[in-house]
Amino acid sequence: MTKRMQRWLTMLCTAFVLMLSVSVFAADESDASKESTRLGESVVQREAVGFAGADYWRMVKDGQEGYTTSKSPEHGVLIRVPGQTWYILKEKWMSPLGALAIFGSLVLVGLAYVLVGPIKLSAPKTGRKIKRWSRWDRALHWSMAFTFLTLAFSGLTIVYGKHFIKPVVPTELWGWIIYAAKQYHNYMGPLFAVLLTVMLLKWWRKSLFTKVDLQWFMKMGGMMGKHKGSHPSAGFSNGGEKVIYWLLIFFGLFIAVSGFVLDFPIFGQTRADMELSNLVHMFSALILICGFIFHIYIGLFGMEAALDGMVTGEVDETWAKEHHDLWYEEVKDLPENQPGYDVNAETARKGKTAQDNV
Repeated sequence: MTKRMQRWLTMLCTAFVLMLSVSVFAADESDASKESTRLGESVVQREAVGFAGADYWRMVKDGQEGYTTSKSPEHGVLIRVPGQTWYILKEKWMSPLGALAIFGSLVLVGLAYVLVGPIKLSAPKTGRKIKRWSRWDRALHWSMAFTFLTLAFSGLTIVYGKHFIKPVVPTELWGWIIYAAKQYHNYMGPLFAVLLTVMLLKWWRKSLFTKVDLQWFMKMGGMMGKHKGSHPSAGFSNGGEKVIYWLLIFFGLFIAVSGFVLDFPIFGQTRADMELSNLVHMFSALILICGFIFHIYIGLFGMEAALDGMVTGEVDETWAKEHHDLWYEEVKDLPENQPGYDVNAETARKGKTAQDNV
């Protein structure tokens, strides 16, 4: 019995020693493999430098143009030195200042709400409705609002997501988030350009500046100071609305053109073209984002009943008198603004009249 136990013990010890030897051997082999790989990479690097020469790589880093059979622009330049300037402008200046501008705009509207307060109607609502926006106008407005806001959020995710989202979500989820933001931004961008063109053609006449707008600006729109609550005269659009409109058209044009350059790099654009377009795109978008923070504030919080027109298409008579008195005088006697007016009945009446004339 004792001999049998000795044999089993000897076999177990032998197996343990063999297993230990194998594991040590495997570890040594792994370390040797890693060292070999490291040495191999080092050798490859030395071979590459030695094959091309240190002077060659120095010229590449300096951005000097070499020879290639490709006829495409800049294909002879492996490293474009001015690209570092673009990187510094984008990451070290524009991104931080843009974030500061957006945050500052939010702080300003917050202070405006707390210190100045919303603009209230001076008189009670009468209940009489004045037609202000057609269904087509409202569809265009909300389509642009949705497109712009979602493009703004996806663009901000692309620029700032690596600082605020990436550190707090799993790597796989971050990959899907940034991929979705990029794809959405690329494919929805052209729709923004289409809507911008339609808005230009539809509303440009209503947005031309007049002497009345100068007086509106001098009284600061009746929003603050000694002029608060004074309700300066305005036509269909007041001076502030016209500023927002032309800001959208002007900087939206820069966004659309630079976006097409970035979205379709198939027309011989050089890296300099792409870098410039990127900076123009970012700067213009940040201007509009800050501007629309104030626009959204006025619509939602800063002015009583301001949102009614874009939701129902109609505004109360008191609101029209106080904020757009000149326009109110022009439209108050129109049939559609009379009490008891029935759109469906009027449409049917016009259709019957047309049939009788036939």
